[in-house]
Amino acid sequence: MDKPANSARYVIGVDVGTGSARAGVFDLAGQMLGTEKYAITLHRAAGGIVEQVAEEIWQAVTIAVKGAVAASGIDQTQVAGIGFDATCSLVVVGPDGASLPVGDPNEPARNVIVWMDHRAVDQAQRINKGAHDVLRYVGGVISPEMETPKLLWLKENRREVFDAAWQFFDLTDYLTWRASGDLARSSCTVTCKWTYLAHESRWDADYFRAIGLSELADEGFARIGQSVVSAGTALGAGLGAAAAADLGLAVGTPVAAGLIDAHAGGIGTVGAVGEVVENLAYVFGTSSCTMTTTTEPVFVPGVWGPYRSAMVPDMWLNEGGQSAAGAAIDHLLKLHPASARLAEQAANLGTSLAALMAERINGPASESVHLARGLHVVPEFIGNRAPHADPHSRAIISGLGMDEDEDSLLALYIAGLCGLGYGLRQIIETQTENGAGVKRVVISGGAGQSNLVRQILADATGIPVVATRAEEPVLLGSAILGAMAAGLFDDMPKAMRQMSHVDRSFDPAGGDIAMLHNARYRAFQRLQDLARDIRSDAG
Repeated sequence: MDKPANSARYVIGVDVGTGSARAGVFDLAGQMLGTEKYAITLHRAAGGIVEQVAEEIWQAVTIAVKGAVAASGIDQTQVAGIGFDATCSLVVVGPDGASLPVGDPNEPARNVIVWMDHRAVDQAQRINKGAHDVLRYVGGVISPEMETPKLLWLKENRREVFDAAWQFFDLTDYLTWRASGDLARSSCTVTCKWTYLAHESRWDADYFRAIGLSELADEGFARIGQSVVSAGTALGAGLGAAAAADLGLAVGTPVAAGLIDAHAGGIGTVGAVGEVVENLAYVFGTSSCTMTTTTEPVFVPGVWGPYRSAMVPDMWLNEGGQSAAGAAIDHLLKLHPASARLAEQAANLGTSLAALMAERINGPASESVHLARGLHVVPEFIGNRAPHADPHSRAIISGLGMDEDEDSLLALYIAGLCGLGYGLRQIIETQTENGAGVKRVVISGGAGQSNLVRQILADATGIPVVATRAEEPVLLGSAILGAMAAGLFDDMPKAMRQMSHVDRSFDPAGGDIAMLHNARYRAFQRLQDLARDIRSDAG
């Protein structure tokens, strides 16, 4: 371990997910000493609209940080640095950071278009027809979850808001600006979601003019980021006075350029075993994200990237995933008649319905696939993020009967988990075919904490799944950024090796179990193909 530049030996990671803000205090060996979580509100409306309030998010962050520090028992002066990650949501602010409504004008505080918002599907489709060169770096097809389609939607549907905006932030960059006053954007956010070409250190002005956002190019990109830095870079003079008071920390505490939440999970896990390039980070939460690091750029159809310095500085990243993962399992279970009764039982036990289902499995985890015989699920409730990049795909359930008992709900749960595993396998196979193969999956995220889930994913993909020791690997990833900003490590890989550790590995089953999963995977692919054919023929 490198010698710290000062006596402060603890770092804070802040993670803003879809439903909550969390903070954790870590020592330099990656041990979490204290954590706190605070809920944030999600506002939904017809037309795929999902919004949040940036000020509410900041207040949740302040509560979480203060709570984590109190729980850790350390003094604020012992905090060496702080790092942030968040969902890739779009924040729109006017002069001095005032909120601007991104939807209903009667809700002026709602200034965040959440990552999962699909209002910009039409704009994304029009952009994709242009065959722009920058699309080569998003798998050839831009997603409505990315920011330029959303910016175009704002211009076309809320022109007064678009014109009045002082800054358009990715949520992570909004948080680091609130903390430090520095407008620098993270290479992770703008490269992965805004079409910034990090390998050339530039925006493509021709792209913005061609899609209808010429104003941003004409302004020299002042509203979306003129300064772009690698994650972990120290921003400004550290925490400003107002932010320090809000967070209960010392003025000047180093603030790191942040990451998208999934990428923080990657930083917090993939350095724990082997070489970074051998590992696929699988962040399994409300959605899932897959991240594969390479030394040279690899182009994979339907998989975002390659992005330079989007996760590990000076290395390339390919990013895939599933638009709904943990959320898909939750929604799938709600469709079953027995779910309400068992969900109540789960709530009384202080757990989730999915976790309760996992606890009901008797015997070896790999054998549980037999419970789903004849039942197949393609859990694409809100589209396929990768490798098909198809926002119009929808879920398929094949073989469902009229049973209403707990056993049939359990079978549906297992079939849904297998479906997520086959979707992950599809991404891995597509990457391997194009030169970005991996030896193992390193898992993180709240939906992936069950040993049953981990084993089914290993069996479904056919490669080992590794779980790390960190209770909160996404928080750990952001804390590693704080350590980098504080100068406690020479480089990111060294910090990752020092602060992340393997807990256990789940090897894929062989024999009959492997053969069964191979057959089910073929059925999964056939169902996907059939659904596309039906949609093409019958709408």
